[in-house]
Amino acid sequence: MVREKQTELEQRARELLYERGVEIQDIAELVYYLQAKYFNDLTLDMCIYNVNRVLSKREVQHAVLTGVELDILAEKDQLSEPLLNIIKRDEGLYGIDEVVAYSIVNVYGSIVITSYGYIDKQKPGILKELNDLSTGKVNTFIDDIVGAIAAAAASRLAHSYAGDILDQ
Repeated sequence: MVREKQTELEQRARELLYERGVEIQDIAELVYYLQAKYFNDLTLDMCIYNVNRVLSKREVQHAVLTGVELDILAEKDQLSEPLLNIIKRDEGLYGIDEVVAYSIVNVYGSIVITSYGYIDKQKPGILKELNDLSTGKVNTFIDDIVGAIAAAAASRLAHSYAGDILDQ
């Protein structure tokens, strides 16, 4: 279930995710991965709903647009050195990709930080695909953004079960 009216910004953020090979269900599967052991009645539809709610946030949309644009520019060799090489290699000490992801993580409370760190290290599902450097695609930012969206949706789900968020 998605809100009836999406802004142009939200539509573009969703398009960019899709164009880079990420579908809402892929992110929802990460949410399920993070939360299934805590909720006996958890369904993929509940996870999809929470992913959609996270994607409705302007801060999230800004992070998607910024990160994906940088990945695309690096893929097309349209950034200056040494930044181009750093992003193309997804250099471990770079860290700015995680900083962009933190702008998403910060929307839903402190529990998101641990969930994001966990899923970033585990790299299940779509995250494993996005981290495959052999594809020739640059996914330095989008992998962290997708992980952060999943962690935020998982946190939102947990907060909704606790009664902190009234819609499910």
